[in-house]
Amino acid sequence: MQLPDAEVLVREMAQKLKPFITERSALVGIHTGGVWLAEKLHSLLGQGMPMGTLDVSFYRDDFGQAGLHPNIEPSSIPFDVEGRTIILVDDVLYTGRSVRAAMNELFDYGRPASIILAVLVDRGGRELPIAAQVAGVRLDLKAQQNIQLNRDQQGVLSLSLHEKNQKN
Repeated sequence: MQLPDAEVLVREMAQKLKPFITERSALVGIHTGGVWLAEKLHSLLGQGMPMGTLDVSFYRDDFGQAGLHPNIEPSSIPFDVEGRTIILVDDVLYTGRSVRAAMNELFDYGRPASIILAVLVDRGGRELPIAAQVAGVRLDLKAQQNIQLNRDQQGVLSLSLHEKNQKN
C-alpha cells in the first residue's frame, strides 16, 4: 500500500481547518503524534492561536489493562479552556478511546464551547461513536495493520505501516 505524504496532508488539513477557526480557538495536541501534528498546524494557521498538549495516559479506560506507558509527558494547557473552540488534534483515529480520554481531561480544565476533532489518518474501526470533523486521509486498514506517524530529526513527518504478528 502506497502511503500518502504526511507533510502534504498537514498542509491540506490546515486549509480544511480555517473555516472552524475563530478568535476564541485553541489547538490541543494529544501526545505524541498529535502534538507533532498540532505544532505543524500551529505554524501554518498563525501563531496568535493558543496551543496546549495532553497526555491522556491516566484518563484511558484501558489504563488498568495496558499499564503505564513508559513515556508519559505532562499535559500543558496554558490558556483558559472555558468557552473556547478547542481543535483537538491526534495523529491516528482508530477505536476512539484516546479521543474520549482527551475530552475527559479537557473538561477537567473547563467547559469548552465546542471541540473540533482533527486527525491526520482516520483508519476506521471505531469502538466509540467518535468522528473527526477534519481528516487528512481516510484509510481502510485490516485489524492486524497499524499505521504510525514518525518525525525525523529535522521535524519532517512521515507515515509507516506495520503488520502485527499473528500467533496461531
